[in-house]
Amino acid sequence: MPGSEPPAEREAALISVYDRTGVVGLARALETRGTPIYATSGTHKHLVEHGIAAQEVAELTGFPSLFDGRVKTLHPRVFGGILADRNDPVHQRERVEHGVPRIGIVVVNLYPFETTVADGSATLEEAIEQIDIGGVALIRAAAKNFEHVTVLVDPSQYAQVIDAPQRVDRATRRTLATRAFERTAEYDSAIARYLEAGLLATDLPGSLALTLPLATSLRYGENPQSRAAFYLSRTDVLPEQLNGKSLSYNNLLDLDAALRLLVRAPNPHAAMQQVVVRAAVVKHTVPCGVAERPSAAEAVQLAIDADRISAYGGIVALRGTVDRATADVLPGVFLEIVAAPSFDDDALASLRRKRDLRIIRYDPNLPERLARELRVRSALGGVLAEDDDPRAAPERWRVASQRQPAEDELRALGFAWDVVRHVKSNGVVIARDGVTRGICAGQTNRVDAVRIATGRAGEFAHGAACASDGFFPFADGLEAAADAGCTAVIAPQGSIRDAEVVAAADARGIALVFSTHRYFLH
Repeated sequence: MPGSEPPAEREAALISVYDRTGVVGLARALETRGTPIYATSGTHKHLVEHGIAAQEVAELTGFPSLFDGRVKTLHPRVFGGILADRNDPVHQRERVEHGVPRIGIVVVNLYPFETTVADGSATLEEAIEQIDIGGVALIRAAAKNFEHVTVLVDPSQYAQVIDAPQRVDRATRRTLATRAFERTAEYDSAIARYLEAGLLATDLPGSLALTLPLATSLRYGENPQSRAAFYLSRTDVLPEQLNGKSLSYNNLLDLDAALRLLVRAPNPHAAMQQVVVRAAVVKHTVPCGVAERPSAAEAVQLAIDADRISAYGGIVALRGTVDRATADVLPGVFLEIVAAPSFDDDALASLRRKRDLRIIRYDPNLPERLARELRVRSALGGVLAEDDDPRAAPERWRVASQRQPAEDELRALGFAWDVVRHVKSNGVVIARDGVTRGICAGQTNRVDAVRIATGRAGEFAHGAACASDGFFPFADGLEAAADAGCTAVIAPQGSIRDAEVVAAADARGIALVFSTHRYFLH
């Protein structure tokens, strides 16, 4: 009652958890130490069922849980017990006067908003009911007053209280408070992203909050003198690693590039759409070879053979099951990673003979999800972000030359164009019969990019398709492709010298296709 001492002058614990993992063990340890325990209704019931003498928060506040549980802890006796400064005599006098207990431990985990909306099946009303209010407020209050209060937001942290011989020390309380504020930032960011995606689907986020929990520390960054870590949304998981050394910073970048390469872009010509297995070899985020075939073994073999020298030390990813025939293809070249959505048992046993080979099993839906996500990167102390604009006009192709491409050339153009999207600009791809043979990335002029790509292709360029990620600023790039034997070329339209490029194509008998889209990659 106001004006009297609180019933338990020892520092109390307040527990309100959705995820009850480990909470009974924690509460039992607190009870053994003589710590009074207050708990919200659901948590209180759970603790009492396990023999813990907890008091319901309603006994402290004098109010029952209201409005279907929307209001339980939002009360001065709760927040006063958390926020009062133990070193301030005015605070302590007011606390005693109003019957506010000292709350020294706050244990809260939040309604599972992130997992509720993760698969997209929840309605807006269901999502809103999973937005925690009181829990977030409790966490923030306890974290603010870390000088006196220990805040636990995850079951993995309980051992720090259970194992502490006495009160958790100040440095640990500050670390726990930091994690608490990180958690509320993650939570609020997830809610904002969800609501923004639902209401403003045609706009980029008004505020970009990258609050991702630490998924794993890495041995080092791109180079040994750098430190690095990987952060991932709590609703996402790393692809499963079945063998080999831990993934490095560069491995993760290359794996991302390889998985994105496995997604076939919508093609303006339905004739290119075939049910095949796509395999890709990537090194330093650049494709070395890509192939499509009905069987995984053939696709992998052709992708490696496209540039065996460059494939050394690279990674192989494919859309299909790695069977024994596919596994038998792989030992011929040193690889860092083999990634696929599934592996036959005998194939997996064979690949595991290479102790250091990283074998990755990824979710079959991951490549498409990566292709749809907001793409971010750091620049000038800030962050650049982009995605595919839903308002953009669909891609269109136009045959600009007098000669129409033959059906096999049209398929080759579609395949080469699909691959060149993933090649750093200036990028050029030479392809034929569902296989790349010459890929050049990162050149500062386009004619050199064509010459390097066709040089790598060699005799394969005869009768092949050439794809350029940007338009030809001069006719010399197309002429270099023709000189190497390419018979069909695809590039974006838009050069002030497009007419000259078309004239060069007609003079050489080249089938030239212009696209309305370009695919610069930096």
